[in-house]
Amino acid sequence: MTVRLYYEDAHRPEFTARVLSCREDGGRWLTVTDRTAFFPEGGGQPGDQGVLGGTAVLDVHEKDGEIVHICAGPLPEGETVSGAVDWPLRFERMQIHSGEHIVSGHAHALWGCENVGFHMTERCAVIDFDKELNADELARLERLANETVWADLPVNVLYPTAEELERIPFRQKKELYGQIRLVEIPGVDVCACCAPHVKTTGQIGLIRITDAMRHRGGVRLTLTAGAAALENAAALERDAGELSRLFSAPRTELPAAAQRLLSELEKQKALRAELEKEYVSLLAGAAPAGDDICLFPAGEVSAAAMRLLAEKLTAGRAGLCGVFVSAGDGWRYVIASRSADLRARAREINGALRGRGGGSAEMIQGSASASRQEIEAYFGGVHG
Repeated sequence: MTVRLYYEDAHRPEFTARVLSCREDGGRWLTVTDRTAFFPEGGGQPGDQGVLGGTAVLDVHEKDGEIVHICAGPLPEGETVSGAVDWPLRFERMQIHSGEHIVSGHAHALWGCENVGFHMTERCAVIDFDKELNADELARLERLANETVWADLPVNVLYPTAEELERIPFRQKKELYGQIRLVEIPGVDVCACCAPHVKTTGQIGLIRITDAMRHRGGVRLTLTAGAAALENAAALERDAGELSRLFSAPRTELPAAAQRLLSELEKQKALRAELEKEYVSLLAGAAPAGDDICLFPAGEVSAAAMRLLAEKLTAGRAGLCGVFVSAGDGWRYVIASRSADLRARAREINGALRGRGGGSAEMIQGSASASRQEIEAYFGGVHG
């Protein structure tokens, strides 16, 4: 069974080991050594990456008590090789995972939240609590988590006996067997966990809750910490600076500036809608006579305006009334009729116009790639 050096010292990135086995599997090499500092995927934390015997370690898993390194190339069985964990990546994950313990511990103590789901993604962690938390509670949780970081508390690893375990209140997410490994942050959290962690909370540096949403009767939080949290904050600061420049407003006034812009856009949208209605009325009034008719309004015309124009064209007409607006290499269309069953004719119309779309018996809409001449010919040459 592989000796797990990451349990002896989670901050040891380099080691030597003897290759016990190495077999090819789908272009990758599954390698087992007599000992390793590589942490396998577990406890919601991804497996380490790095280099082993000069070849890249792409991932690490545990199978039947052995640590299996997924390598990019083969390693000689029986020989001693050097290994090096990708330390910046490992330390970042330790910061985030330890930050999750702090947040979960405070949420459990304050509101009785149970952590019912946890996994780490790229540069963040996702936590599911079984209780909802409001904005004020989330702000308090983030503040307490960072106060724990500032306190620079030790992060202890405990291996209690069965008798000792009965006297220790700890969080757990699933049924546990064998020797239990507990990670303790004094006064904050005690949780069963198999992953490596920082030595003290001060090594986390910063904890940020970047998103929260209701989830299955509770709340799903997105959390980042350490180097990832610092870079996240720096990116937000850069974005705020760019928005400040674009809005010509101080950072502290960005929400008000954005609200003013939204209000102005709503006014412009309402004005555009009124102008489109007038445009539609003018087009309908100037449309040539005939039962079948197609119009090609100039410029950008909204779908709502196209529908309104098609409806107006049907007044006093027994045939098809089509509105076509240029869209890339083709057309957007709306076709209406007061006499024809357009739902029944949609296949025929789309076939003739090389289009796709559908709708009701009175109106269909979609896209077409036929030329303007082909469309006009289909409508009998009556167009505007």
